[in-house]
Amino acid sequence: MSDRGFSVQLGTSGLQVSRLCFGTLPMSPLQANLAPEEGAKLLAEAFHRGVNFWDTAELYVNYKYLNLAVKSIQALPVIATKTYADSKERALASLEKARKELDLDVIPVFLLHEQESALTLKGHAAALDFLLNAREKGFIQAVGISSHTIAAIEAAIDFQDINLIHPLINFQGLGIKDGSLEEMLDAVARAEQVGMGVYAMKVLGGGHLLGDVSRAIGFVRQLDYVHSMAIGMSSRDELDANLDLVQGRAPSPSLLHDLAQKRRTLMIEDWCSGCGSCLERCSQGALYLGQEMQRVQVDPSLCIFCGYCGASCPEFCIKIF
Repeated sequence: MSDRGFSVQLGTSGLQVSRLCFGTLPMSPLQANLAPEEGAKLLAEAFHRGVNFWDTAELYVNYKYLNLAVKSIQALPVIATKTYADSKERALASLEKARKELDLDVIPVFLLHEQESALTLKGHAAALDFLLNAREKGFIQAVGISSHTIAAIEAAIDFQDINLIHPLINFQGLGIKDGSLEEMLDAVARAEQVGMGVYAMKVLGGGHLLGDVSRAIGFVRQLDYVHSMAIGMSSRDELDANLDLVQGRAPSPSLLHDLAQKRRTLMIEDWCSGCGSCLERCSQGALYLGQEMQRVQVDPSLCIFCGYCGASCPEFCIKIF
C-alpha cells in the first residue's frame, strides 16, 4: 500500500478505489446519529476530495445518507455493503433493499457480514451462492466477506469465487478473536497474493487507538497487501486528518491533539431490562449481566465500539458517544 497512489485497484475485482475508505457507521443512528443531510454533505465533500470508496451495511440503517450524497455529487462512488443473510431468500431481500434505498441498479460490493470460519461460510452457502449468481447477472460487481477472525480469512482463500475480504487489522491486534496480529497479517497477505481485494477495518481499534492515530494509520498504510482502509468518520476534522495520514502527510498538531482527546463511550441507559439480546450479539464478549443490578454492563477493555449491540436492543437503551 505504501508505494501506490491514492487510487488503487481493489485486487482483481476490477474496481478502482481510494486508499481511504469512508466508514459510515459513526454517522449512523447506531452512533452519532447525524441528520441524513449532514452525513450526506460530509460524504459529498469526501468524494470531491478523492474518497470514492464508502463502506456501509444493512445493519447501519444509513442507506438514506448515501442516497442523498450520491444525488448530490451526481456520480457513482464504490459502495460496499454487508448482509447477515444465511439463505437465498434473505440475500435477495438484502440485495433488493440496498438497490431500492440506495437507488442503484448495481451494487459495487456486497459482503457477508462477520464471517467466523469455514463452518460459518458453509452455513451461509445459500446466501453466498445467491450473491455470486447476482454478480454473474450484473447486479453486483464484487462479492466478499468481512471478519474479525483469521479462520474466516483462511476459509475465503480456499473459496476462489470470493473477490475480496474486509479483515480487522490494527497495530495492536485489538479485536482479533482467534489468534495473533502476525497470524492475521499472514492470512491477509496470502489472500491478496491469490488476487483478492483487501480493505482493512478497525484500523483505530474502534477508537481505542485515537491517542496514537498517526502510528495506527501509518502501520496499515505500509502494508503492501492492503489496498484500502475503512476508517469511521462523522466530522470534517476526522476527514481532514485521515486524508493527510493516509497520504503520508502530517496533520496539524492541534488537529491531532483534538482527535486524541476524543474518547468514545458505550452508554447503557437506566431502563435496561437485562433481557440479554445484546450479550448474544456482542462478538467480543464485552458485555455481561451485572450481579447487583439486573442491567447489562460493559468491559471497556474489550469493547470495540461497533454499535452492533445497540441494533439488537429492543428497548433502544444502548448508545455510543
